[in-house]
Amino acid sequence: MNKNLNPNKIAVIGAGGVGATTAYALMVQGVGSEIVLIDVNKDKAEGEAMDLRHGASFVNPVDIYAGDYQDLADAKLIIITAGAAQKPGETRLDLIKKNTGIFKNIVSSITEYNQDGILLVVTNPVDILTHLTYKLSGFPANRVMGSGTVLDSSRFRSLLSKNCGVAASNVHGYIIGEHGDSEVPVWSLTNIAGTKIENYCPICNKDCQDKENSLEDISYQVKNAAYEIIEKKGATFYAVALAVSRIARAILRDENAVLTVSSLMEGYYGVEDISLSLPTLINSNGIERVLELPLAENEEKAFKESAEHLKENFEKLEV
Repeated sequence: MNKNLNPNKIAVIGAGGVGATTAYALMVQGVGSEIVLIDVNKDKAEGEAMDLRHGASFVNPVDIYAGDYQDLADAKLIIITAGAAQKPGETRLDLIKKNTGIFKNIVSSITEYNQDGILLVVTNPVDILTHLTYKLSGFPANRVMGSGTVLDSSRFRSLLSKNCGVAASNVHGYIIGEHGDSEVPVWSLTNIAGTKIENYCPICNKDCQDKENSLEDISYQVKNAAYEIIEKKGATFYAVALAVSRIARAILRDENAVLTVSSLMEGYYGVEDISLSLPTLINSNGIERVLELPLAENEEKAFKESAEHLKENFEKLEV
């Protein structure tokens, strides 16, 4: 095993829309000083790396290049974005069979060269594939995570920000559970400027009782945002790339940031042996601690149902 990891090196597997945009977000935000792009289509990876390198004079020093699996041997963080993309009309869970076989090859190729880095899964269905990666890799649970509902939580805050006329940075709230149709908005912990959402709404300058601005409608918009974007433009990649970059920054800079990544459940709210999202403390160790925050009874029930939904689908896989 290689213990000599470069603490500022990131490998991105998959140079498609999400992978290339993730590399761009990492570069622009100065996350990592070395980024290697790996793709089954080597020309595509080389083209993306060249395009990114040509902007080197505008950002912090960073070495970006196309490589092969042996080039990730010393990477601190390995981001997996490769796999079949979600098409219009498909759910994230429809992608399970397509991407399971791809991931078996990817994970075995990673572990051949690197067994000490942190694995971050982005490919959908992200919770299923995160759990599959954990099972296949043999890595400890703290070093395998998925992007989970980090993006969903950002969508949640963005819509509340627009609805209430408050900067998104002052809106605090989480989406937990599956990154998908069974995801759960945690309204009981949502607040604006430290004020619970149910107390803030009466002083908000918009009428939250209108359907357009109702809390239920906001939840619906968050859950179905990806479907709408895919229907309109064919794929989502800007916001997810920013979400992945945020997770990477928390890891490489040892931030102890709280993010809703997907990870192995070890008895949280009674859920075990499946991966899904809860607020989680992230630092250079990967997952430092999953936070078991006080949920409302209906939210805990919905979280457990989300876990069962994912378990049923994972059990159908031939691992």
